[in-house]
Amino acid sequence: MSSPIPRFYLTSDYDISRVIKGGWQLAGGHGQVHLQDALEDMLQYVKAGITTFDCADIYTGVEELIGAFLRRHKHAFGTDELPSVQIHTKYVPDLSALSRLSRQDVEKVIDRSLTRLGLDRLDLVQFHWWDYDTPRYVEAALHLKALQGAGKIRHIGVTNFDVMHLKDITDAGVTIVSNQVQYSVLDQRPEGEMTDFCHEHDIVLLCYGTLAGGFVTDSYRRTPEPRTPHENRSLTKYALIIDDTGGWSTFQETLDILREVADKHKVDIADVATRYVMQKPRVAAAIVGSRNARYLVNTSKLFTFELDSDDLSAIRRQVSQTNGLLGEVYGIERIKEGKHAGIMKYDLNKD
Repeated sequence: MSSPIPRFYLTSDYDISRVIKGGWQLAGGHGQVHLQDALEDMLQYVKAGITTFDCADIYTGVEELIGAFLRRHKHAFGTDELPSVQIHTKYVPDLSALSRLSRQDVEKVIDRSLTRLGLDRLDLVQFHWWDYDTPRYVEAALHLKALQGAGKIRHIGVTNFDVMHLKDITDAGVTIVSNQVQYSVLDQRPEGEMTDFCHEHDIVLLCYGTLAGGFVTDSYRRTPEPRTPHENRSLTKYALIIDDTGGWSTFQETLDILREVADKHKVDIADVATRYVMQKPRVAAAIVGSRNARYLVNTSKLFTFELDSDDLSAIRRQVSQTNGLLGEVYGIERIKEGKHAGIMKYDLNKD
């Protein structure tokens, strides 16, 4: 079964599609989800070669939704009818529970994800920790390693970890295969130290936010700045990023540059923006968060062209004109009482 979507080997025996279907947009806060439509969309993604799905224990209803999809088509996966699929979920303990986490607490959430998805083993569990001031993240990662040894987890990754704290985990003997990070023309925080550390420790980057929730598309070029409140949580989140990188007028200049490059390759702004991230060192895949399959045609364009040195220079020049996001990966989002932290929901894992 051929596919226009390339594969990437995270390990010698585990490969994923270089485009991953994200699940956040199917959770609460992004509009109503119709079960049958969502299941059909998943099928279309798999048929197109996007076989890797990203979800989380805290994405309301999404693990159950993917579980329903897996049950519906379980006899077809890995055959001439449908390729095998890979399921990446997250372990995100509640902020209020960080100080008292036990092995039993961690296992309970992992078991719940297995039940929701209808699986015997999770392909990749991506670990997120809300507050480094509660220094038990290494202990929690070691609990995940124990569950890996027990056969419940195949691979362990992290989400939004900076270099210092990721190093603590790897130094403790936990093998990390990936770090899921925000990476886009608006956010280059994974570059430099994080990329170097990942290269040294054979860790790849799985990147979300490449289109800033849909802002980095032709739809928002040469339009007035949207008024608040925004339509969904994703737009609310990325509007703050746009503010931090020079505001709407600077953002429009970025879209103009991307449009020039897109015209050259006869593609869309979204294709150029995603391709820009996918050509970065250590980037294994981009997570596409569209809610339905009508964007599949655009996704297939990602691998019909490559940004050349002139394209990359033009984009880098524009990026250098913006204020940029400074500091470590997910650093400003961790500032307590900050505007980015203010839109987070920290206790979604309660039964």
